[in-house]
Amino acid sequence: MAACDGRGEAIGCFGLTEPTAGSDPGGMTTFAHRDGGDWILNGSKRWIGLASVAKVAIIWAQTDGGVRGFVVPTETPGFTATPIKPKLSMRASIQCDIELSNVRLPESAMLPNVVGLKGPFSCLNEARYGIIWGAMGAARDAFEVALDYSKGRLQFGRPLAGYQLTQQKLVDMALEINKGFLLALHLGRKKDAGTLQPDQISVGKLNNCREAIKIAREARTILGGNGITLDHSPLRHANNLESVRTYEGTDEVHTLILGSKLTGIAAFR
Repeated sequence: MAACDGRGEAIGCFGLTEPTAGSDPGGMTTFAHRDGGDWILNGSKRWIGLASVAKVAIIWAQTDGGVRGFVVPTETPGFTATPIKPKLSMRASIQCDIELSNVRLPESAMLPNVVGLKGPFSCLNEARYGIIWGAMGAARDAFEVALDYSKGRLQFGRPLAGYQLTQQKLVDMALEINKGFLLALHLGRKKDAGTLQPDQISVGKLNNCREAIKIAREARTILGGNGITLDHSPLRHANNLESVRTYEGTDEVHTLILGSKLTGIAAFR
C-alpha cells in the first residue's frame, strides 16, 4: 500500500457511522476477521461524506481484539459507495451508504497503535470543535442578512428596522452570536493550551448549534415571504443546521455527556 506523501491530491472519507450505530458507535457490526496474513471486512456504513468520490476510506470495524481502523482504497473489490438521495439538508454535500462485502486487505492496512474507540473519538472531538465556530458563522451571516434587509425594507412607510419587535429580534440574535463566539474563543484558547476537555467541547457544540438554528429561523421571519427563496441565506442555513445538530453527536448525546459530567452518573443505557 503506497504511503501518503502529503500533496493533498486524493480525497478521503471517514467510515464510522452505521445504519443502526450512529450515536452508539460501540454497537457497530462491521467486522474484520483474519484470513492468513490478510484482513477480510464485511459490513455497512451510512452517512459517510464524499465516499463515492474518495480514493481512500478509513473504515472502523470490530475485530476479535477490539475496534480497529483500516485504510481501504475505494477501488478494492467488494467496496461500494452509493450517494444518499434525495436530501432536504446539506444538499451541496455528498453523503453515502457504504457496503463492504469480503473486502480483502493486507496486514499493513490496519492503523497501528490505536485500539478501541479512542482513535475515532479523537477525530470526532476535532470536528466538534470546528462546528463550534462554524455554527456561529452561519448564525452571523443569517443575522447580517436580516439586519441589512430590515434597514431597506419599508412597511407602513418606515423601515422594518424601526419597529420595536424587529429590534428585539435583532438584539436577541446579536447577544447569542456574541456569547457563542466568546465561548468558541475561550475553548480555542484552552485547546491551544492543551487543557480542553471533551465535555467542554460538548458545551460548545450543543450550545452553539442550538442557538445558531434559532437565530437562522428568527432571521427568516424578518425577511417575511422573501425569506423562503434562495435569494437569501437564513433558511438555507437553518436547513443545513438541522444536519449539524445531528452529526458529530446529536443534541441528546451531548446533553447526556454533560449530564454525566455534572452528576457522575452515565445515562446512556
